[in-house]
Amino acid sequence: MIKLSQMNAGDKAVVVRIGANEELKQRFFSLGLHKGSQLQIKATSIAKSTMEIEVGTTLLALRYEEAKSIEVERV
Repeated sequence: MIKLSQMNAGDKAVVVRIGANEELKQRFFSLGLHKGSQLQIKATSIAKSTMEIEVGTTLLALRYEEAKSIEVERV
């Protein structure tokens, strides 16, 4: 398992664990990001401060600090 923040554009993964506070977990869940979700990294910023991920048909922009709380397994 690795952190979502360690992945690069084009990588695909499945969410294994979200280690965020309840409020952030609820936000992720409402956007379709939860344990078992399949996702793909679409883009990362040059400064490595944000990343764009695709979960189903939803595109999400995450801060790297948020991505560090999500553990994934590469597909």
